[in-house]
Amino acid sequence: MHTESVERWIHDHTFGQDRTRAGERRTLIVIFLTAVTMVAEIAAGVLLGSMALLADGLHMGSHAFALSISAFAYFYTRRHARDPRFNFGTGKVNSLGGFASAVILLAFAGVMVFESTRRFIKPVPIHFDMAIVVAFLGLLVNGASIFILRGWGRGDVAGQHAHRVEEGHPHVHGLESDHNLWSAYLHVAADALTSLLAVFALLGGKYLGQTWLDPLMGILGALLVTRWSWGLLRSSARVLLDMRAPEPVREAIRRGIEAADNNRISDQHVWAVGPGIYAAELCVVTGLPRPPEHYWDLIPRELGLVHLTVEVRRCPECGTRAGGEGEGSAGDGTAGGT
Repeated sequence: MHTESVERWIHDHTFGQDRTRAGERRTLIVIFLTAVTMVAEIAAGVLLGSMALLADGLHMGSHAFALSISAFAYFYTRRHARDPRFNFGTGKVNSLGGFASAVILLAFAGVMVFESTRRFIKPVPIHFDMAIVVAFLGLLVNGASIFILRGWGRGDVAGQHAHRVEEGHPHVHGLESDHNLWSAYLHVAADALTSLLAVFALLGGKYLGQTWLDPLMGILGALLVTRWSWGLLRSSARVLLDMRAPEPVREAIRRGIEAADNNRISDQHVWAVGPGIYAAELCVVTGLPRPPEHYWDLIPRELGLVHLTVEVRRCPECGTRAGGEGEGSAGDGTAGGT
């Protein structure tokens, strides 16, 4: 067989991961905003002798470091998208970045609980005026960062799947599938929540004398951060461990295949290979074997299936909806979308 006749059946496994995504640009903007605030707070803390400003500036530094994990994951995914060492592309780097960020969030929540508990046992004097200013500053910066990150929307979908839309295969997926962007959002949201709770606690302490509100709000914030990070940890781990795709995706594939020729799926493996994109391996038992491309055409395009391997087994006694066994031969084949 000539090489030229084989090349048209070869497809790459980038699946759009080589494109710059809107989430990457927004994450970089938030990192820049956070870094500028960090430098300003540390400089002001040193010049004014304010420990509160200095502490919040260092906190902003840790926040910028955590966000940098997301930025690096985007860069690595794009830079190595065509690296043949990755069997299904670099889409899972996205989930790896999300998983790492979730671990950092859990550690951050642990520090919050420890420090809050320590202050319950041994209260420390609070300089309310300066602390309130710092808390409001942090709230404003993080509020702006949330606004920037929440702008990802349709731009990410269009950027990631433009190659599918151009070929007549539109696909829209849930934004939560981008674990990298979701982790960046959670870091900013957790910081904003901490600042908001701090404002309420400090105002209560200053004007009502309820200083115990400060450590209490710290513990409440830690509990919410733990809940958020645990959800991200679970969803990103599902992708990293090749756990099966969500039930609606698997059911849509099954319904599409079994709607024709009295087909039955005897074995089905569907898993995520990137944000909102899936690969599948199917064993189809049928009385009327068809080429692999036929089964690819039976699957709804909006599912985000980018790689399909089909094993076809002929079952003479199964019959067909066409009224007979028909012509065809059993065999294995691969159909892929790029």
